[in-house]
Amino acid sequence: MTTQQIPGAGQEQRVVELAIQGMTCASCVGRVERKLGKLDGVEASVNLPLESAVVRVPGTVSDQDLIDTVVATGYGAHVVHPDRPGHDHDHDVAPSLLAARLVLAAVLSVPVLLISMVPALQFANWGWVVFALALPVVTWSAWPFHRAAAVNARHLSSTMDTLVSIGVTAAFLFSAWQLVGDPTLTEHGGGEGMAMDAPSLYFEVAAVVVTFLLLGRFLEASAKQRAGNALKSLLSLGAKEAHVLRDVDGERTEVTLPVDVMIPGDEFVVRPGEKIATDGVVLDGHSAVDAALLTGESIPVEVGPGDAVTGATINASGRLVVRATRVGADTVLSSMGRLVSQAQSGKARIARLADRISAVFVPVVLALAVLTFVLWLVLTGDLDAAFTASVTVLVIACPCALGLATPTALLTGTGRGAQLGILIRGPQVLEDTRTVDTIVLDKTGTVTTGTMAVDDVVVLPGTPDASGAPAPSGSGAVSTAQVLRLAGAVEAASEHPIAQAIARHAAGHGRLPEAGNFSSAPGGGVRGEVDGVTVTAGRAAWLARNGIHPTDAETAAFGAAEATGRTAVWVAVGDAVAGFITLSDTVKDGSADAIDRLRRLGLRPVLLTGDNRAVALQVAAAVGIDPADVRAGVTPEGKVDAVRELQAAGATVAMAGDGVNDAAALAQADLGIAMGSGTDVAIEAADLTVMGNSLAQVAQAIELSRRTLSTIKGNLFWAFFYNAVGIPVAALGLLNPMLAGAAMAASSVLVVANSLRLRSFGR
Repeated sequence: MTTQQIPGAGQEQRVVELAIQGMTCASCVGRVERKLGKLDGVEASVNLPLESAVVRVPGTVSDQDLIDTVVATGYGAHVVHPDRPGHDHDHDVAPSLLAARLVLAAVLSVPVLLISMVPALQFANWGWVVFALALPVVTWSAWPFHRAAAVNARHLSSTMDTLVSIGVTAAFLFSAWQLVGDPTLTEHGGGEGMAMDAPSLYFEVAAVVVTFLLLGRFLEASAKQRAGNALKSLLSLGAKEAHVLRDVDGERTEVTLPVDVMIPGDEFVVRPGEKIATDGVVLDGHSAVDAALLTGESIPVEVGPGDAVTGATINASGRLVVRATRVGADTVLSSMGRLVSQAQSGKARIARLADRISAVFVPVVLALAVLTFVLWLVLTGDLDAAFTASVTVLVIACPCALGLATPTALLTGTGRGAQLGILIRGPQVLEDTRTVDTIVLDKTGTVTTGTMAVDDVVVLPGTPDASGAPAPSGSGAVSTAQVLRLAGAVEAASEHPIAQAIARHAAGHGRLPEAGNFSSAPGGGVRGEVDGVTVTAGRAAWLARNGIHPTDAETAAFGAAEATGRTAVWVAVGDAVAGFITLSDTVKDGSADAIDRLRRLGLRPVLLTGDNRAVALQVAAAVGIDPADVRAGVTPEGKVDAVRELQAAGATVAMAGDGVNDAAALAQADLGIAMGSGTDVAIEAADLTVMGNSLAQVAQAIELSRRTLSTIKGNLFWAFFYNAVGIPVAALGLLNPMLAGAAMAASSVLVVANSLRLRSFGR
């Protein structure tokens, strides 16, 4: 919960996040929003997939007022504290309870279905056995549907749960009534003694409908639970302990303390390879800080006294002493956690297609069933015929195919996606892929590899050879190899990521000699003796400290290389400049083809990066992105703003990224796509995840999602078409319950067969 001054409100308002239990469809969302909105000065935005509400509350309204309002509406609620990971245990309990209901329903429905549908398996009085087996399914397993129907009925409303509850109950009670009314109905086994026009039992209809609908509900609950883990993953990235400096007996001593007890002003030590405990300012030491997790920068940032550092980043080389400036909820990491939470809560509400149609379909079916009963009773006076006709309407309207329409297509589509390394969160993701027209691509780790690699070894005129003597004219190739070999040997002794990239590249051209008398300066460079000569590599300031001064022409050549967006490292042999080595983040194989494929899907690619513009333009040119669609030097907050700007301009935005710095933007986008090679928090905040590191999978993921959505729509059409034709026939008394059950089965087979076509996607 946070408190802030709302511009123009004239009073202080709080922003309260509520977790809401019991919502099942878009009508539930609307009801909660309307009730909360009736409180004076309250504005509420309710999110169905996350089962949460973000509420702006004036000082005159308490948290308890909000909770009481939601409870009075028929749902459960409690206040969420985003800075406390693990606060919401309901998401942990719900899927496990649904799983138990699903397992019981599946175990009992199989024998009910087999005994009811296969005459050879029927025995004397088998009806009472299937009655006993179906009873727990239509009561305990189906309880979520019955409860939701009751809650909505109290508020004079109906949803798909209403029709499921009534349909399942009607099929079960009708069958039980037939069984009790005619004890000889299943007196014999193997179907003996049953006439074709005899009343039939439909316990299997009730049991199977509950089982399949519970399967869809369980998949949805599991997706919601995973979506709620993003914040926990983000907050867990921080350091757990810090080496804080304390005065003990008049001496400065390191004391290991939990990060939670630190206060601003504490001084702490960070050794190479350790995470920086909290935000602060460097007091002593020089180092390269790997901030890729938070900033997406492919190159470690050089820091020294007076430079600011961020908690959760990694100290790559030297020892640092840091004074804490922000701790706890005030750190950059916690701020990013709030960004993820707010962006997720602000997503457009998902009104699933079945729920939208059911808003009209359910009350119409109920009215038709009642009307059928009344008309038959008035016109014929036959109570049995009236009851049979009205129950037949409910049986044929019972949404078996409708319940299968989404889960079967989703199961098949996601199953095929898993084979292709594509993970789809749920049905709401599919609707988003249909409308996106712009895709924002994070550079590092998405379009590029995120790993520095040597581009070129530039030998400058007058380069000495390995003995220190000037290189002979025309020996450029030999001198280039020597420069690389000597630089690689001395860089191999350093832990700096750029040094390691040079060493790896040099080692690929031959075995490297050992470097003696090695010395280094964090953020400056390295120096050592190789093959009897002194080799110096690093920045210009490091060369100057060692008495080496590049000429104006050499400096101009060096600057021209850096102007192209590459990183350059000086190399000197003896007391003279030998040349320099350029490095850059490498573009992934296939990125250019993938971006062309995205264009063919109707998507406009936009490159977003925390790197400088020269680097970004170089990458954009390599993969075919328009320079006007490049956003460089963007902070994590800036990435969210960039997505919002595109959305404000009318674009429906997909975002692909892999770093923590992308998590909030992934959540803000209409469709978030995480690269599986990235961080857990990026994956948790996304709607789609591609498990490989190829951008081509992003295009394939969008194609599969659109195909799956198209299949779901086709399924829903046939499910409702069968109802539209079958209900009038049943109301006219031209269809008995047995044929209604057969029609339901046929519609279900059609839906399943249509869904199974997705197995051939990508082949």
